[in-house]
Amino acid sequence: MNMHIRPIKTRVFKEGESLLSFTLQHIKTLKENSIIVFTSKIVALSEYRTAPIGDEKEKEILIHAESQWAIKTKWVWLTLKDHMIMASAGIDESNANGKLILLPEDSFMTAKLLRKKLKSKYKIKNLGVIITDSRTIPLRAGVIGVALGYAGFESLKDYRGKPDIFGRKFIFSQTNLADSLATAAVLVMGEGNEQQPLAIMKNPPVVFSQKEINKMELVIPLEDDLYRPFFVSSRKSKFKNLL
Repeated sequence: MNMHIRPIKTRVFKEGESLLSFTLQHIKTLKENSIIVFTSKIVALSEYRTAPIGDEKEKEILIHAESQWAIKTKWVWLTLKDHMIMASAGIDESNANGKLILLPEDSFMTAKLLRKKLKSKYKIKNLGVIITDSRTIPLRAGVIGVALGYAGFESLKDYRGKPDIFGRKFIFSQTNLADSLATAAVLVMGEGNEQQPLAIMKNPPVVFSQKEINKMELVIPLEDDLYRPFFVSSRKSKFKNLL
């Protein structure tokens, strides 16, 4: 059975309102083996994770406070936050009604709690939750989706030790299902004024699980990262501070 993604058109989400009530208002019923996708923006708004727009110095202070480290580049601050490299610690002005919107406090915890409540409300067992954000990747134009947090399914499909079509065994290959699904969802939910902060995935190609998610399972230490030689190739590289 093929996966289907349906974005949900909603009213404007208000700062401080309940994510659960908002979801139930716009998604009346849900079938087994579904994933509900939330944009990180409405999760952050529900947590009052906002700040007034100040001058550049005030924004710089906020970026440093929100990230483990920050390097100023031609266009943005390049930052490390929550074990991910991103622009300006994820702080966003778009669709923010005159404020800065930060990233949620703990997207994994929010996904876990939402899933528990939604399972009860919809009376289903197999339910996933993904909280998405947008990211750029080096040397590629445009943004793609990323999962800031998720719950209810296994996020890595492991091909290691299994044969390819010619019988050769895979050594390294794993598929990152959480970020792949986030990208698919972000594509149909939109980045502009579509006003679709929720989406439903029906029959996603995942193994649903009742186990608690290890939030570090997608994290690779820098010393093991494929791109480490590029990061540390220059003696002056500030990436060396991460080693």
